[in-house]
Amino acid sequence: MPHKRRSQGWSELKQTGNEYFKNGQYGDAASFYSQAIQLLEKAGPTKYQDLSILYSNRAASYLKDGNCGECVKDCTVSLDLVPFAMKSLMRRAAAYEALERYRLAYVDYKTVLQIDCNVPSAHDGTNRMTKVLTEMDGLSWREKLPPIPTVPMEVKEKLLQATAQAPAPAPNTQQNGIKENDKPVLSDVAIKKGKTLKEEGNALVKKGEHKKAVEKYTQSLKQDPAEVTTYTNRALCYLSLKKYKEAVKDCSDALNLDAANIKALYRRAQANKEMKENKACIEDLNTLLRIDPKNVSAEKLLLEVQKTK
Repeated sequence: MPHKRRSQGWSELKQTGNEYFKNGQYGDAASFYSQAIQLLEKAGPTKYQDLSILYSNRAASYLKDGNCGECVKDCTVSLDLVPFAMKSLMRRAAAYEALERYRLAYVDYKTVLQIDCNVPSAHDGTNRMTKVLTEMDGLSWREKLPPIPTVPMEVKEKLLQATAQAPAPAPNTQQNGIKENDKPVLSDVAIKKGKTLKEEGNALVKKGEHKKAVEKYTQSLKQDPAEVTTYTNRALCYLSLKKYKEAVKDCSDALNLDAANIKALYRRAQANKEMKENKACIEDLNTLLRIDPKNVSAEKLLLEVQKTK
């Protein structure tokens, strides 16, 4: 676990956390964000906006690692500090979805769309929750929702002003060191090429050529970085190659796109088991079994891990 340097202030600790996050080292990122939070909380109430960002960043780290309960807590603190912060709402919605708290996830996704109706991932989340809630509660599902907060007009106006004044972002820009969840706009050519490369990777997997398959999946993701199955397929290859950290990262990226993806949860659990990260493994398997209670493979792996604790 990383240790803070004596000379580091909260902003330096935050930046270090951002670097760890970008490298897929989410546990280390959370540690640095925690250190930054401790320092900033001592500075008094005037730093509430910076503190809100730190809690949101740590929440993103927890979400990537599958610690959805802690993600919800941090997002809630972030939103108490800065109400209607969209990143915190989106991260909490994804965590609620993974925890099967679908009504709360729907409320957060819909709140984001009140602030900005042009967020594709919020539209996708709302559509997923609508489908799940309709299956759960029938046509009267809206009657069982918690109240959806009304976003004040000044919040929307503030966003519009910030958007108008902000310079155009450079390609692949990351804010606060954390990649946005929105799906990129892709050309039909890129999507088609990505699919072809993925299929070539699948063919190599069938031949047992996992290293070559990884190369194809990597090329595919450069064309279409929002294709969930490419991440889970590459994670399977990394498991075969005993590259467990890489498998965890791919599964986390897949779950960031689809919080209830069974393959991503199971393969990340497998990788964490091999790395002796039993707590993380059990959390993923419990989440998986809430989504798919009859998953025999998950039940079997869970029993194996519990015996080794």
